[in-house]
Amino acid sequence: MENKDGYLQLKKKLQEELLAALEREKEWTDEEIMEQIDELIVAVSREIYMSGYRKLILKQELFNSVRRLDLLQELVDDREITEIMVNGAGDIFYEKYGRIFRWEKAFESNEKLEDVIQQIVAGANRRVNEASPIVDARLADGSRVNVVLKPIALNGPILTIRKFPEEPMSMERLIGQGALTGEAAAFLERLVRAKYNIFISGGTGTGKTTMLNALMDYVPKDERVITIEDSAELQVHNIENLVKLEARSATADGEHQVSIRDLIKSALRMRPDRIIVGEVRGAESVDMIQAMSSGHDGSISTGHSGSPEEMLSRLETMVLMGTDIPLLAIRKQIASAIDIIIQLERLRDKSRRVTEITEVIGCENGEICLNPLFIFEEKKVEGRSDRVSEAANYMAGTAEVEGRLVPTGHSLVRRKKLEAAALALGAGL
Repeated sequence: MENKDGYLQLKKKLQEELLAALEREKEWTDEEIMEQIDELIVAVSREIYMSGYRKLILKQELFNSVRRLDLLQELVDDREITEIMVNGAGDIFYEKYGRIFRWEKAFESNEKLEDVIQQIVAGANRRVNEASPIVDARLADGSRVNVVLKPIALNGPILTIRKFPEEPMSMERLIGQGALTGEAAAFLERLVRAKYNIFISGGTGTGKTTMLNALMDYVPKDERVITIEDSAELQVHNIENLVKLEARSATADGEHQVSIRDLIKSALRMRPDRIIVGEVRGAESVDMIQAMSSGHDGSISTGHSGSPEEMLSRLETMVLMGTDIPLLAIRKQIASAIDIIIQLERLRDKSRRVTEITEVIGCENGEICLNPLFIFEEKKVEGRSDRVSEAANYMAGTAEVEGRLVPTGHSLVRRKKLEAAALALGAGL
């Protein structure tokens, strides 16, 4: 029974028998399903020889096919895998240790893949179909899920799962991995405790949510914190007075939607000490900026961009989407609302680093002014020009990037919140 095609045929036959058996009852416990699978395997093993190991694998795969995520469950259970990418039934990729690999396994059909997708989406109280082919959801363990179906997806159902560590990443672990220095982390700790408004900026997969989770460890435990997300991902464990809000998509008839904007407005009436918005992508930035600049200090949020300057420009555009305020007024409001921008990047060696911590110090002559406080400096290879060194590293592909986040020598300008909180910074800041 070691032939691959023969095994797949047997597995498909037993899946059909198992599903037929499960339809005879309304509710089955996991234990009852396992017992039913055991009976099927015992029956078939009288006719076909299978090793004990093969029986165990078959039992788990059959259970996963009806109770969990079918063949994807193996990838979900692997703690070292951080991302799962399914481009139709036959093309499955995963990210491990910062690198992407193709998986040798595949779904038997797009229909089977769609069954798994519908199971995931239903578990998160979401809906996806041809009329509404895009949805964000999450798994029971908090992993983020994005689904795109036909007719938008041309090469079959697209499923992307972003996994998160079972335990939130602490700042100490980020320091140990070289994402930032202890000096920079201590600086950020004081800013969080002093209730500076912080915006975390970076591209896809740079670790924005990870950084946000780490910063939450610095929030005093006696504060009332409200988190607002499109799909809940944050792992906050140190706050007792915690309210977690999640947006809801509209139903098939376009009703009952609860947007990020709705949640921010509602949060303002909940007596929050801090409002944490997982990510801003549109008109909700208006309400977030207004909340930050209207006495709700200590707010933290994230957004997609390649630099602090680009993030500010994107925020301007997003605010313009939700209001008709003149651009100069928008810039002044953003400059007064956001105190600090933390820029994250994924370098060519796949490492995730903080590459800049900059202060927003105001708006002069119609432009928002920035004050860089920490900058990532890459260590140069001795005896080579910058261009030669860069080319060599690019060709190497896997060469580790050496460098660290260093202070620029600029002092923090906005010190009022630090003084109010009776906190001091290190020398030079």
